[in-house]
Amino acid sequence: MKTELVNAFGNVFLTITLDHENRWITAKWQGYSTEESIKTGLEAYTQALESADFHSMLIDTRAMVGSWHHSLGWMLEEWAPQAARAGLQYYAMVVEPESFAEASADSFYEQVRYFKAKVFEDLESAKNWLMRRANWFQSRAY
Repeated sequence: MKTELVNAFGNVFLTITLDHENRWITAKWQGYSTEESIKTGLEAYTQALESADFHSMLIDTRAMVGSWHHSLGWMLEEWAPQAARAGLQYYAMVVEPESFAEASADSFYEQVRYFKAKVFEDLESAKNWLMRRANWFQSRAY
């Protein structure tokens, strides 16, 4: 399943994909994000996570322009507990090094307490981290 969210100008700002093989949600952000688009996007991929009964998210913000620091408080206070209730346990975020989005991601990572989150500068490292978490999680389920 692939879902694309568009802004008021008809441009895609978020693509959400279910990765059934790895059992995680992939979300790819692009362009500039407003508070409204951040909230809409996070709520959409949390709903996808819950519907799929997955526990991990792979978030790619490398094509995102600017900071999303304006939404950090809402993410930590409102969204993070909601995502944890929906089953989120592991959250890997890929950022463009030395970008405004990286600074926002680092702030989020340092403060989130509801699930394990980690920031990466390349996609493969993020995927490997999630795969190790999934293998550990599956071994504990038996």
